Amino acid sequence: MDLAFTLALHRAVDPDPDNDLCWSPFSVLSALGLTAEAAEGASRDELVGALLGDDTAGDLRAQATLLAAAAELADTGHGDPPVLAVSNTLWAVEDLPIRREFAEELARWPNGSVKGAPFADAPEDARKLINTDVAETTRGLIPELIPPGSIKPMTVAALVNALYLKVAWHHPFTAGATAPRPFHAPTGTYEPPSMRQTQRLGYDHRGGWQVVVLPAAGGVEAVLLLPDEQLTAAEPELDAAKLADLLDTSSSQRVQLTMPKINVSTRASIKHPLLDLGVRLLFKPGQAELTRLCPDPRLYVDDVLHESVLKFDEQGLEGAAATATVMRTMSMSVAAEPIVVDVDRPFLVVVRHRETGVPYFVARIVHP
Repeated sequence: MDLAFTLALHRAVDPDPDNDLCWSPFSVLSALGLTAEAAEGASRDELVGALLGDDTAGDLRAQATLLAAAAELADTGHGDPPVLAVSNTLWAVEDLPIRREFAEELARWPNGSVKGAPFADAPEDARKLINTDVAETTRGLIPELIPPGSIKPMTVAALVNALYLKVAWHHPFTAGATAPRPFHAPTGTYEPPSMRQTQRLGYDHRGGWQVVVLPAAGGVEAVLLLPDEQLTAAEPELDAAKLADLLDTSSSQRVQLTMPKINVSTRASIKHPLLDLGVRLLFKPGQAELTRLCPDPRLYVDDVLHESVLKFDEQGLEGAAATATVMRTMSMSVAAEPIVVDVDRPFLVVVRHRETGVPYFVARIVHP
């Protein structure tokens, strides 16, 4: 999977590497992929160009196929069965003339459906209806994706993706080995609860980064990217080709890994980051051309809301994310000395579906 958009939006959402950040490429690409299916003309060209770098229907379809494959996890027999829930929903006012072709395309996406929401008559009820549905998919981790004030007088639709993922590590950490250990954050050294294990794990050290792969159930893996220098200096130099190389070149080695437990979350509007990446016409009344969703030429995107949560503990990882495109009229071998990896300073995490390369979550951990 092309990681250029993932890396570009990661930096645009919060360009300050001194801040914690967590977001879901899977959720954002799903919501924006469906938005691209709703658009045509120059508006669609801008969005698909940002997502893929090339406006071809085949590429957009290939991305949708990857996302669909990453939404299906097989039980690999390691620990508890993996749990992955995905929903893709178009919420719309009752009288919005949705094109049959768009509804059929939405139905091909994981748990894709059209549902009614009383945006015009009861905007607060519509907001609560969407939030309740997202909270159900995300097992309560995201209770209020749509904040108060987000539903405006002319809001008529919202394309919403929601994701929940919970998987067990193939090699769980021993809870008794967890203890406060030093972590060197930009604001100073402190001692968060940190896990430790010695195990054969995917490992590499190249180009100024150590890479450790934590395999989990269902073909999910968490890839830790620990820079040799400060993250503030290393992260801006990481391009899509180098990131892809780091994610795919590890080999099994005996590693003594120490890392903090993780509990990170981010809530953000990604409208302005998308504007910075050249997606502009979607947000302009009269120029959005969302006419593959409905024939009303006045329809445009008012905002794109995103929220994400990611947790690591001794047993595994749990994450949830949701994105809403809100629309108005005028988202074992002989033991050797182990390689010692102390994750004791800011680092990056990519949680992905190994087979397809689709990232479920990307996180910057600065203050664990």
